Amino acid sequence: MGKLHLRLKWMRLTIKQASGAAFVGTWWHGWSRTRISISAMKILFIGPTRIGDAVLSSGLVQHLAETYPQARITVACGAAAAPLYFGVPNLDRVIPIEKKPASGHWLTVWREVVGNRWSLVVDLRRSAIPWTVWAKRRLILGPSADASEHRVVSLARTIGRADDPPAPCLWTLDPHHKRAERLIPGGGPVLAIAPTANWRGKTWRDVRFVELIERLTDGDTGTEAILPNARIAIFGGPGETPAALAVLESIPADLCINLVGTEDLPTVAACLKRCALFVGNDSGLMHMAAAAKIPTVGLFGPSRAENYRPWGDLAVAVRTEKAYDDLVGGPGYDHRNTDTMMDSLSVDSVVAATVALWRQCEQMAAQ
Repeated sequence: MGKLHLRLKWMRLTIKQASGAAFVGTWWHGWSRTRISISAMKILFIGPTRIGDAVLSSGLVQHLAETYPQARITVACGAAAAPLYFGVPNLDRVIPIEKKPASGHWLTVWREVVGNRWSLVVDLRRSAIPWTVWAKRRLILGPSADASEHRVVSLARTIGRADDPPAPCLWTLDPHHKRAERLIPGGGPVLAIAPTANWRGKTWRDVRFVELIERLTDGDTGTEAILPNARIAIFGGPGETPAALAVLESIPADLCINLVGTEDLPTVAACLKRCALFVGNDSGLMHMAAAAKIPTVGLFGPSRAENYRPWGDLAVAVRTEKAYDDLVGGPGYDHRNTDTMMDSLSVDSVVAATVALWRQCEQMAAQ
């Protein structure tokens, strides 16, 4: 703590000497009344570390790009999430944040941004950066209104849009779409499945995903088979092939599209946009699917659906029979070595929720 205090003190002294002026700006949880010259505007957006949170906050960046079309936007975010921002309109650069001991990554970020005079700094990490660079206006993420508030709403409050939060979005460019067309060519609907997660406790068992796929795509099972004989695209992150292997091996080769850790995030986004339906664990991929505006079913257990359910009218969360507090508050609970905590979520429940969402989307499309 002492090293961090000295480092921040040095940062403040250095930037004050470099600018020749005291810092200006006020901490607002809404838009400031300070006027900004749009013609020379520079925006610094300090975004989340994880992919899921980056997707949930993407609407804020899109809103800034649309509100200030002549501004140049710099994004500083976790390295894993950085590729998501490569297609942002008016993008100047993306600064990947690689975590270092004693919060040294913030010093690295500061060195990258201190030479600019920022019209606006939006900080979702509550870092020292906004207060150690020249900034005309600062918007800092504040607390949620209550424990049940969705993360999208909490993030939107930073820019004064909690009552009308900008929806998450995905930025994809022509090369990503061309690659996605090669990976998922035309020829019938594709069911997207994401059987992995960043934590074993949130992962539904692979045998249940296998049964789910069979029931949704088997042309002989009646009304459950909403995508008869569909191709199956399996999504996952780098290094997650072992966790997805049982599901991959259960699918006939001519129907299986293996996208586990094979593509960059914008290409994954373009692939999701070519799918008809997504079912997966609570993960960054789930949020990407919802942002891709395809019907999305998110599976929840030891995470709070009220805060992190997939966003949008085309999405639904289905959770375990056991409540969140019962799962994470049980005797001997330790997130570091727990097995899956999703066993009270039945295949029947997921099939029913998926079919209901599909029928609802069909009705919406027909209107």
